[in-house]
Amino acid sequence: MKFMKLGSRPDTFHTTEGVRSVSSEIVTDLIVQVEGSRYLLHKFPLLSKCLRLQQQCYESPESSSQQLVLLPEFPGGVEAFELCAKFCYGMTITISAYNIVSARCAAEYLQMTEDVEKGNLIYKLEAFFNSCVLHGWKDSIVTLQSTKTFHAWAEDLGITSRCIEAIVSKVICNPSKVNLARSFSRRGKDDTLSCNGSESRSKNISKDWWAEDVAELGIEIYWRTMMAIKSSGRIPANIVGDALRIYASRWLPKISRAYYNNEKQVGSPHELDSVAEVASMPRLFLKSIINLLPADRSAVSCSFLLKLLKAANILGVSSSSKMELAKRIGIQLEEATVGDLLIPNMSITSKEQYDVDIVIAILEQYMLQGQSPPTSPPRSKENSHRRSRSAENISELHESRRSSSASHSSRLRVARIMDGYLQVVARDANLALQKFIAIAEAIPEFARLNHDDLYRAIDIYLKGHPELNKSERKCLCRVLDCKKLSTEACTHAAQNEMLPLRVVIQVLFFEQARASVATGQVTNLPSNIKALLAAHDNPMRALESSLSRKTLQTDDQWSASGLKTPNSNISTLRMRLAEDDDLDETYVNGFGKSSQDKANRSHQNRPRRMFSKLWSISRQGSEKR
Repeated sequence: MKFMKLGSRPDTFHTTEGVRSVSSEIVTDLIVQVEGSRYLLHKFPLLSKCLRLQQQCYESPESSSQQLVLLPEFPGGVEAFELCAKFCYGMTITISAYNIVSARCAAEYLQMTEDVEKGNLIYKLEAFFNSCVLHGWKDSIVTLQSTKTFHAWAEDLGITSRCIEAIVSKVICNPSKVNLARSFSRRGKDDTLSCNGSESRSKNISKDWWAEDVAELGIEIYWRTMMAIKSSGRIPANIVGDALRIYASRWLPKISRAYYNNEKQVGSPHELDSVAEVASMPRLFLKSIINLLPADRSAVSCSFLLKLLKAANILGVSSSSKMELAKRIGIQLEEATVGDLLIPNMSITSKEQYDVDIVIAILEQYMLQGQSPPTSPPRSKENSHRRSRSAENISELHESRRSSSASHSSRLRVARIMDGYLQVVARDANLALQKFIAIAEAIPEFARLNHDDLYRAIDIYLKGHPELNKSERKCLCRVLDCKKLSTEACTHAAQNEMLPLRVVIQVLFFEQARASVATGQVTNLPSNIKALLAAHDNPMRALESSLSRKTLQTDDQWSASGLKTPNSNISTLRMRLAEDDDLDETYVNGFGKSSQDKANRSHQNRPRRMFSKLWSISRQGSEKR
């Protein structure tokens, strides 16, 4: 780091009984008071360079041999004043990036300009600032950091803006042309400073070499610096996003810890103001980070956005800022993991362990997305006349297929993520049934090639919520497609006493039908059931066939499709299902439940009766064959 030395005389300032004075044979005739500290000095060296002291001594008459001058609200305090006083006496002082801001503000306060004396302190400080400080990378960063203490003075003197301009100019130019281009916080052994302030250069410099150093700045100055970097248009969006990630990881844990500790330490009403002051910093921090996020989707990862959302939830950031993050996350939801989506619920009114509402909002934003834009570059007009009309149509068809394929694969990934998320949040005893169903139903039918994960989530929810009545359990299971369950899942579902009876019937029927197809005994199966089972082997073909023909008719969402063939014993099965509907109505209307124990016993015995019915149907079919 570069520095400047002024003056040649030795420092003779000393303290006697709390008063600072200069060792001299000449009697002191001036008393200067700064922040409660007194200085016994001489008028001649100070008044010859400080216009403000001249005016105050002229305006206040001398009441004694020592004239008193008060300097209230002195920028930089006693250290900055003493530095200016030593300059007036010709004593040696050292100026560097660490104290140049305070020295410049103090010199401005004392009006140490060229009009008072040539080669005054302001002139020398400006020369050093422009020729040395702004040319060095670390010097510019340190100087900009120190402007926080003297915010108003630094703004008026243009120190802050000039430092930001110097930093931005170094960021956007070739790193090899920057003094100390490599991050000074990660400097290697060869990246050292010579005694005269010259700086060695690093050969291998990454594109984000500046990110860790800029991350040392306060949020307000950082925001201004990053806005200037973004406005230049010279830095790629992914580099800006990486810099934001570094900055957030640098400060967010400290801000969260400070906020939490201050909140816990509040013990009286008069401390609420300090808590509000601490609470305002996270809001400013996160809002600034959100505003700085590049519009490019690939600029920041979905994991980073979800970490910001978690912090926003914990620190009580406004709902508008959280919704803005939710929109950004929804654009790239397929990149998330289940752990990323487990956002703690900080609401006072809700007892849920995780904030499911914000995840629902993210999922809604994702589903609102249109198809991906064409991946091929636009054709130039000069070459368009060479292409035939059929060639253009083929090209557009290929682009549409690529876009549709990307969208379809994205939906598949999101479906797996959300089913895994449901398996975790389903363990929460306070999770509302409507929220579980809202997430499960938001996934398109074609996106779930297999319903095993969804069945596991439903099973976990049923076990964690034994208080659900039959109607609620049936409503929960409506999202489940038994045709898409594996053999293992069907085996488990057939013995699951928590499932509604109709689901167990449907599972057993499709499992028996699949077994018949596997053994080649398909003569007694209806043609539409055969087609349904064949389509199940190819989910994409099932989707296309369901869109092209509507031959499968259902009585409701729970009855097995197309079970009206007279040559089968399905009529008996449909009769049993109708009886179950009567039981459901009786349960909902409040009849036939003399006690809770009786309901539990009937619920436990129902699967056994169901198995006997299915076996009788199976034996009758075999006798006919």
